Amino acid sequence: MLFEYITSDALFGIYFEPFIFENVPALNSSPSTIFLSEVENCDIYLGIFGKLYGYEDSDGVSPTEREFDAATLHNKVRLVYIKQSDQREYKEELLIKKAESVIIRKGFNTPDELRTAIYASLVNYLLENEYIRTTPFDATLHPEATVADLNEEKIRDFADEAHRRRSFPFDSSTDIIKVLTHLDLIRDDRVSNAALLLFADRPQRYFISSTVKCAHFHGLTVSKPIPSYHIYKGTVFEMIASAVDFVLSKINLYTGDRSKSPQVEVQYELPIRAVTEAIVNAVAHRDYTSNASVQVMLFPDRLEILNPGRLPFGLKISDLLIAHKSIPTNPLLAETMYLNGTIEQMGTGTEDIVSLCKQMNLKQPDFVQDSGFKVTLYRKNSNDQPTDQAPRVTPQVTPQAPPQVTPKVKKLLTVLDKELGTSEIQDKLGLSDRKYVREEYILPAVDLELIEPLYPERPTHPKQKYRLTQMGKNVREDES
Repeated sequence: MLFEYITSDALFGIYFEPFIFENVPALNSSPSTIFLSEVENCDIYLGIFGKLYGYEDSDGVSPTEREFDAATLHNKVRLVYIKQSDQREYKEELLIKKAESVIIRKGFNTPDELRTAIYASLVNYLLENEYIRTTPFDATLHPEATVADLNEEKIRDFADEAHRRRSFPFDSSTDIIKVLTHLDLIRDDRVSNAALLLFADRPQRYFISSTVKCAHFHGLTVSKPIPSYHIYKGTVFEMIASAVDFVLSKINLYTGDRSKSPQVEVQYELPIRAVTEAIVNAVAHRDYTSNASVQVMLFPDRLEILNPGRLPFGLKISDLLIAHKSIPTNPLLAETMYLNGTIEQMGTGTEDIVSLCKQMNLKQPDFVQDSGFKVTLYRKNSNDQPTDQAPRVTPQVTPQAPPQVTPKVKKLLTVLDKELGTSEIQDKLGLSDRKYVREEYILPAVDLELIEPLYPERPTHPKQKYRLTQMGKNVREDES
């Protein structure tokens, strides 16, 4: 009954994979080996104790008690429910007293009461471990990371810049804990997702899809070969700077003379601030739980910036063309980016983009909400260039070199013939150290985008598995 209830529930079916011994097929293994192995590998032990103690092994111990003892030994989450009864076997009473001495158990009388109690316990588990949340993504505390995973120098550099630009009350001499606390980025020693995106050494270790993919096309549509393609990683500040530089290195730059001033007048064909605002908005307001990345695509006639996100409830596309209220998807991220000047002014980004393009007599930008959110800035046509100014010659860019694949990663690619979990990969590689497999094989392959996790936003998801990307398939074919 409970097995079907958990597997068929719309929420629990995503996060939990229940095991009951009755569903095990005939195997050449002892029952105790099977169920004790499952307890060791599980995240939650769920015990239902009634009035009967049940079958006893040669030592006089029931499988239920063996399972409870194994869950205690391996520090598993133990959820125990006790059927109310006036008459109970003596050994069952002792087992219940053992459980009551170490955990809080829940009593029930009817199957409906049991389902209700289990539902409340499992939802509480998901909330406590932040698999589901009631706070914004960026304000949620990461389940594993601590302050030690943040880069102190990056925090101090931010404090100096924010102090200079926005009169932030602290500078680089201030203790970083005080800075992070003021920004609401930490709680005790735990750090929020925003803190990692802003200040971690390798944010993509925690959020694999937090990248900006930039591509330059000679034609008007997405097509191969791609003359220039880069994937930028790092903090949100670093990704934004790299993406803006990518665009500015590819568009035309007009240079004037010194007839009006000693300084040579220079102007890009797209307003720098508009380009920057569009990329900043995409990074700051994207949905970081999505598997997709921010994409910046430059065509001869336009620049497209796409992000996996949606307009906040209450805002329409038409509102973006005029002054509108600020409803950031990631408020902590946006506030910190505003303080150091990455965001010029809260709530005016899209309005500024439209205004800046109009000032340069460019076609009005487009904003489109589809599967994601897309901003399109339109470039000047080549025959619109001023006759007394010559466009800058864009340097030739060679295609990105193939990733440098280590022998360990190559071996991983050969065994990953389907979606596999870490334990399955470990078995196929014939290795005994799970941490070694993750750090030397899986994470390097993920960083090179040769494999991808099914749940990139939750690295410790109980059903986490990995699969080859198209690039990974190509590399494996080239090596075979």
